[in-house]
Amino acid sequence: MAEITEVSVPRFSGLNRLTELIIGAAIEVHRNTGPGLMESVYEECLCYELSQLGLKFERQVELPVGYKGVKLKCGFRMDMVVEDTVVLELKTVDQLLPIHSAQLLTYLKLSGKKVGLLINFNETALKKGLKRLANRTLEVSERLPSVLSATSVLSDFDFLSPCLCASVVNK
Repeated sequence: MAEITEVSVPRFSGLNRLTELIIGAAIEVHRNTGPGLMESVYEECLCYELSQLGLKFERQVELPVGYKGVKLKCGFRMDMVVEDTVVLELKTVDQLLPIHSAQLLTYLKLSGKKVGLLINFNETALKKGLKRLANRTLEVSERLPSVLSATSVLSDFDFLSPCLCASVVNK
């Protein structure tokens, strides 16, 4: 009789699969349109591809800023949010700049979402214009030990340190 062994699945396997599907949809759009169109065209085409995959999404999602217990409308709008999990920031620029990553990381922080994709459709090969960014908070046990002895004074405080992670997608 065969023995059944349970295998633990990585914590973000579903999230990784979702971002793979989104990237695949973006590549399909780019393959059919090429670079040089307006951002709104790519958004519309990407929405079509995502709907063909059966994925739920929202477009132009307003993102208020919490300030002293009040939600303020500051004009932030996320281009898309897929499956209420992944934030998409679409671009049609000559090249992605640090300000574009900062914009997406701001959206991740304000929305509480963990992962975002920055997609620049104005590239001859879309993989050059893809960035996957993550926003997560490190638990106290995950933080790197401090090299300064003076910081040991702060060791009694149980606060969380933000950690912003970025990776370039190469497929």
